[in-house]
Amino acid sequence: MTRKTAHLISHTHWDREWYMPYEHHHYLLMELMNDLLTTLEEDERYRYFHLDGQTIIIEDFLQVHPEKREQLEKYITEGRIIIGPWYVLQDEFLTSSEANVRNLLIGHQDAAKYGVISKLGYFPDSFGNMGQAPQLLQQADIDTAVFGRGVKPTGFDNVVIDHINSSYESPYSEMFWSSPDGSKVIGLLFANWYSNGNEVPVDQAEAKIYWDKRLADSGKYASTPELLFMNGCDHQPVQMDLGDAIDTAKELFPDVDFVHSSFENYIDALKEQLPADLVTVEGELRSQHTDGWGTLVNTASARVYLKQLNQVGQTLLEKGAEPLAALAHLVSGKSYPHQLLTYAWKTLMQNHPHDSICGCSVDEVHREMVSRFDKSRHITEAIIDESLKAVAGEIGTANVEAWGDSSLPVTIFNMTGWDRSGTVSVELITHKAYFKEGPNPTAIAERLGALPLHLEDGHLLDENGQIIAAKAEDLGVQFGYELPQDQFRKPYMARKIRLTFNAGQVPALGFRTFAWEPSASKLGQATRSPLVAFENGMSNEFIAVQIHEDGSYDVTDKRSQRTFAGLGIYEDCGDIGNEYVFRQPEGDIALTTKGIPAQITLVENEPYRISYEIIHEWEIPASADALFEEEKRKMVPFRKRQAARSADTLPLKIVTTISLEQSGKGVQVSASFNNQAQDHRLRALFPTGLEATTHLADSIFEAAERDITPASEWINPSNAQHQHAFVSVSDGQFGLTIANKGLNEYEVLRDGVNTIAVTLLRSVSELGDWGVFPTPEAQCLGEHTVEFAIYPHVGTVVESMTFAEAYQYQSPWFHIQAERNQGSLPSTYQLLKWQGNSLALSAFKLSLDHEDVMIRWYNLAHQSEEFTMKPSFPVDSIYLSDILERRHNSEELVDGELQATAGKAQIITYALTPQKK
Repeated sequence: MTRKTAHLISHTHWDREWYMPYEHHHYLLMELMNDLLTTLEEDERYRYFHLDGQTIIIEDFLQVHPEKREQLEKYITEGRIIIGPWYVLQDEFLTSSEANVRNLLIGHQDAAKYGVISKLGYFPDSFGNMGQAPQLLQQADIDTAVFGRGVKPTGFDNVVIDHINSSYESPYSEMFWSSPDGSKVIGLLFANWYSNGNEVPVDQAEAKIYWDKRLADSGKYASTPELLFMNGCDHQPVQMDLGDAIDTAKELFPDVDFVHSSFENYIDALKEQLPADLVTVEGELRSQHTDGWGTLVNTASARVYLKQLNQVGQTLLEKGAEPLAALAHLVSGKSYPHQLLTYAWKTLMQNHPHDSICGCSVDEVHREMVSRFDKSRHITEAIIDESLKAVAGEIGTANVEAWGDSSLPVTIFNMTGWDRSGTVSVELITHKAYFKEGPNPTAIAERLGALPLHLEDGHLLDENGQIIAAKAEDLGVQFGYELPQDQFRKPYMARKIRLTFNAGQVPALGFRTFAWEPSASKLGQATRSPLVAFENGMSNEFIAVQIHEDGSYDVTDKRSQRTFAGLGIYEDCGDIGNEYVFRQPEGDIALTTKGIPAQITLVENEPYRISYEIIHEWEIPASADALFEEEKRKMVPFRKRQAARSADTLPLKIVTTISLEQSGKGVQVSASFNNQAQDHRLRALFPTGLEATTHLADSIFEAAERDITPASEWINPSNAQHQHAFVSVSDGQFGLTIANKGLNEYEVLRDGVNTIAVTLLRSVSELGDWGVFPTPEAQCLGEHTVEFAIYPHVGTVVESMTFAEAYQYQSPWFHIQAERNQGSLPSTYQLLKWQGNSLALSAFKLSLDHEDVMIRWYNLAHQSEEFTMKPSFPVDSIYLSDILERRHNSEELVDGELQATAGKAQIITYALTPQKK
């Protein structure tokens, strides 16, 4: 009989914040870490401790105990405290592609200070696992992943569910896991959860009962004699008598080798004995072959305001601060702010643990998160502002012959991966007067306010002197200040105007400069706009929109003549679930705005944009009925609750603005409402009318293909899913894509017309999971604004490149008023020219290690794609890199251009070494 080895791996799964506020958890962390250091010091039998795969625990501990740094470093460098590879244990589906990469990169950078890092893809409690994880891990030289969810039913309170006569994707706890590109790692499932070796008894009688069951449970799924026992659980203190407990186990079971082990030792032993019949699981692990109640996917709609703040923060870093700082460095020599960017990322990622960004914690946790989002955003905005100033100082605005000496240049920046056109709104200073602090500047304000602006005589010009249709508004006199680097602050009063116009063909990773001529003579007329408004409708050269009496609308793709009818209906239903799980009451019939008359008003009719305002005056139930409170108090499981919606109603007024821009290939929608109702879910509905069995959703470095009809085991009436920038349904010939800003939950309804339902708000009252934790702020009472866009197209979202429109929709424009400079840069400039139809540009930044320019794409197609890249700045070398920004194979530029191939679903990173000036 083959001898078995029981590997006991000591750990604690450390949620930084969850059912208690952060500082309560922080206090307990101090106790745990101090006990750990004492145990390692006093008991040589206690060999290892796995620090939950996240380096932030070290920061949190040393924040309180800096005097213990040397002792901590000793055990880390000795390999007894195992750290990394992540900075935090993130929710993979609610954090962006680049946030997942930065999490791994910064975790490695932090661990490098100690000289060691755990090369283990550690996902103990992720609410599902991203399909591209194996590729990311392989690029970081990690060949093994461990996870607790995704291929087997796992319920609340860490309960692993075994269904009689039911199987899951792998018969073993060991398997292979592959990404769409073919990258493969060993996958280890915590088949009996990450607490199956918790609190090992020292007493012989208790230990006999304990190990009889644990050994049998582990052997039930293990494919080898190497058995894994996780000695710890959520916030579990160190088992300081574990050495004695292991000695007891050795006496009771002499035919089993009990060792205090590490993942490295366990995996090394495991690899030597893996059987030939291991199953390969592919792509996303989202527990789709379960009953559908334990996926925890509805955390994507818990506290939607957090998801919106996160989308803003991630996008400002990825499509703002990083590429703008790189641009400033390359064109002006300004130092790239590595440490400030790391600080901004770390502050943002402190909101990325699964119990944080998922919105499934107590109210105090999420209040603190809002402050962190603000802190990260503020430092990001400061980096953006300084980068814009540095670039603006290099633009030769005085060299443009079409602009007069009195012109006011303004530069528009597009940091996305594709050329871009769209409506921008900018503020310009026409006159400025500085004043010393102390005296009241009223007289200055009055003088500036009396100056005539003659806005009706001015014109906005491009670099060729072409008039651009623009709306000019007088903003009056406003206070401002400057903070020079070589002197004290300088307050001023300024006369300002606002210009709104269509910024056309702003190059990718570049800028285009326009100029306001305050008293330009009429040299011609602006190019005629293709926008046309008609009764309750509008159109441009790509799109036509017709609004119905109930506020729904038809969108026609004029290129294909395909109309998608009845879009934008709002749906509201009850929700007696919790922050983790949506549960509609039994017998509850969703209310909709279909057929309810709406107020429709044309509110904007300009050459650059037409907008209609649609107002719905709606009555919805005020809350769940009185039984709901009793059921929560008694801890009635959410699936067994009998509560219904209240007969009392409250008004829900939804003010929708639907806009079509001059060059828009889709319709942009903003909806605002003051939610005063409780225990409900609000969605927007988009019937596609397309026959399809699958759809595509923007996920981590991929457009994930998902089934519309779930697996046969699925019994949950709801089949909600995660998304980032878009969800798309196509029948192969036509397609409809719904883009969004921070609306991470959708469902493709099985209603015969494949309606896309996007969750706008979910109001719930409790945390859920293992206890009674009221969360009144999760009802999300108060003002909300949500944004989404509708793109009809031919073919799929990838074939039509509509994905680029969706990504640009999430990305802000940037601008700065430029001075009249004799700079070396042209008025229109592009850092990098590239072409690749199914590729998405993901990152443009500098590497901390070597100051090279890092450029990352990913291929959304499941076939190879040829692409080219041509930098506009001089480079010494170009080479293939990876997500850890290391140097690999050198490449050759032919006539300054790289020609390369991206494999199917490949994440590809190149690095350019700029020539030193």
